[in-house]
Parts: sequence; structure tokens; C-alpha cells
Amino acid sequence: MPLIESGHIHFGENKVQEALEKWQNIKKDHLSIKLHMIGKLQTNKVKYVVPLFDYLHSLDNIKLAKKISLEEKKINKKLKIFIQINLGNEEQKSGIKPEELIDFYKICKEELSLNIIGLMCLPPNNKNVTNYFSEMQNLKSIVNLNELSMGMSNDYLEAIKYGSTYVRIGSKIFGMRT
Repeated sequence: MPLIESGHIHFGENKVQEALEKWQNIKKDHLSIKLHMIGKLQTNKVKYVVPLFDYLHSLDNIKLAKKISLEEKKINKKLKIFIQINLGNEEQKSGIKPEELIDFYKICKEELSLNIIGLMCLPPNNKNVTNYFSEMQNLKSIVNLNELSMGMSNDYLEAIKYGSTYVRIGSKIFGMRT
């Protein structure tokens, strides 16, 4: 894989089954690779995600948080986790509501001992993202986190202006999925 040979170590996947097929052997041969789960995660797939991935960008409910905590304890591994915020209150998107963040964060950290490192959002399509990215910056400071996962191929430059530390620019690099 040319990117790995060039020294790139961070890769994102949004489908668990594809990641298992693609990355299990590659990660054994390249220990420095960090794999990011950026898609929606169902609880029945957590047992596959915790051993393979290093980051999870889509923690969006307590049931999932509990399952991650359980699987982490089984294999003595901690993922670096982002809480997904549904800023646009869109029914078709996952994430917690901004007003639920403080309580959700406390449960994840204090009761479940999850390694929450930041927040993630997918702003509504066809909207000015500036207000959403600004709100994420404010939410991050409320819970005193360092990382923001926001910005994709079409808006990553704007996300960086608002403090994004992780951007998802796969289609700019690899092209659109078919």
C-alpha cells in the first residue's frame, strides 16, 4: 500500500466488516498504524472493533458506551474515543444532543472509565458549517477536552479554523466510494 510505504499511519474506516478483512494482517506487519472507526457502530460489532481499532469517533449512546467498557476490560485495551454530537438535531444522524453532553460525558468517564479524548460532529448538509464548528469549539471547552473530530473533504479547511484536530478527508484522497 503506497500510503503506508510513504509513512502515513492514521487510517479511517466506516464499515467494520471491510476493516476486519483489510486491516487485521496489515496491522500485524505495521505496528505503528492507528486505525480510526469513523462510522456508526452497532453494539453487536464492538467485540470486533475494540481489538482492531485504536480510535472510535462515533460514541453516541449509553448502551454502546457500556458495551465498549465491557469489551475493553476483557482484553485490557483502551480506545481513544470521541463523543458524537448531533448539532443539527437531525433524525437521520446519530449523536447525543448538545444539552446531554455534560451528563453523558460524566457517565462515560466516571462510571465506565472510558478514555474520552474529544468530540465529533457531522454538521447538517447544505448548511453554513461555521456556526456548527463554533458550537463544537464551545462544547469542547465546557467538558475540557483537547480534540475535535470534524470536517470532511468538502469543509475540512473551515473545521481546522475552528480547532479541529482530526479531519476525515477520504474522498479527496481515495475518491468517492462506489
